[in-house]
Amino acid sequence: MLEQGTIIMQSIAAIAGLLLIGLFAWLVWAYFRDRYQTAHTIRRNFPIIGRFRYFFEHLGEFFRQYFFAMDREEMPFNRAQRSWIYRAAKGVDRTLAFGSTRDLTKTGSILFANSPFPFQSEQKTYPRPIQIGLDDYNPYQVSSFFHISGMSYGALSKVAVEALSRGAQQAGCWMNTGEGG
Repeated sequence: MLEQGTIIMQSIAAIAGLLLIGLFAWLVWAYFRDRYQTAHTIRRNFPIIGRFRYFFEHLGEFFRQYFFAMDREEMPFNRAQRSWIYRAAKGVDRTLAFGSTRDLTKTGSILFANSPFPFQSEQKTYPRPIQIGLDDYNPYQVSSFFHISGMSYGALSKVAVEALSRGAQQAGCWMNTGEGG
């Protein structure tokens, strides 16, 4: 029995030794990999330790759910805004899924609701016009809230730009092509 216990202890010690050698080899590999890569500044400046940031950032979602600040509670820029900016800076997809992390029960929250059976013309309500430049000699009156913003349409075909402009005309809103004169 004593001999069998000694073999088991030696086996455990050998396995532990191999695990320590493997851990040391991984640390050396991770250090050089982090130190000489150019994609992540944090990992480059803080090899090995910088990897924990991404791990804790991933876990943070689960901890915040129960213990800490929510995604939209921090100021001046909340976590949701910073996350979107990080993705934009890295050229990663910035498309957000359906749903919202905002509190939509507050008075004044804007909701875009899908309607399978839209109102008929006689049932529609139209917004009151908004005046821009009230202190100006000749203030401008706008009849719609939403417009097509300024952008370059160089990547779109002529047909697509015409379709957008016809839609803007039907909606009674502005369309700024951003193309200048």
